Amino acid sequence: MTDYFSHPSAVIDSGATVGTGTKIWHFCHVMPTAIIGQGCNIGQNVYIDNNTVIGNNVKIQNNVSVYNGVVLEDDVFAGPSMVFTNVINPRSFIERKTEFKKTLVKKGASIGANAVIVCGNTIGAYALIGAAAVITKEVPDYALMVGNPGKQVGWVSAYGHKLVFDANGQAICPESKVVYILENNRVRPLN
Repeated sequence: MTDYFSHPSAVIDSGATVGTGTKIWHFCHVMPTAIIGQGCNIGQNVYIDNNTVIGNNVKIQNNVSVYNGVVLEDDVFAGPSMVFTNVINPRSFIERKTEFKKTLVKKGASIGANAVIVCGNTIGAYALIGAAAVITKEVPDYALMVGNPGKQVGWVSAYGHKLVFDANGQAICPESKVVYILENNRVRPLN
């Protein structure tokens, strides 16, 4: 007996680890060495490859493939049809399975619908990647990224609200009331 839910059309290969309270929906495939944490919601038609690690309370929306080498920390949101890659220069006639590059998405980050994350990069904690953005480089914690190629257009709070900094480099999240500090082009909560 399992302590997670999987739809009858989902395939969970023997050896995969799935945490308590996780829900895996229609037409998903979880490979044998994948690790999925507790309380996750894996949407319809999601593929989770070998050698992937998905933290707790992660939401992966429909039509996402989490390829070998991708790590999603706790509380990550992967929007509908967004794309991870794992090889920089793929060719169908050249085997490059030994060249997979790691992609790390840190705690609380959100990736919008149809965004593309080019492998070998880190998405910082609580960063917000806009819909259809193409990320080709490292993304700082709390950064707001949009466009192709993705460029930073501001900062967001852990609650996802755009931060407006005063002359002293401080901003307050309108929802949580947490104060954020901007120093040396990096943002952090004051508390």
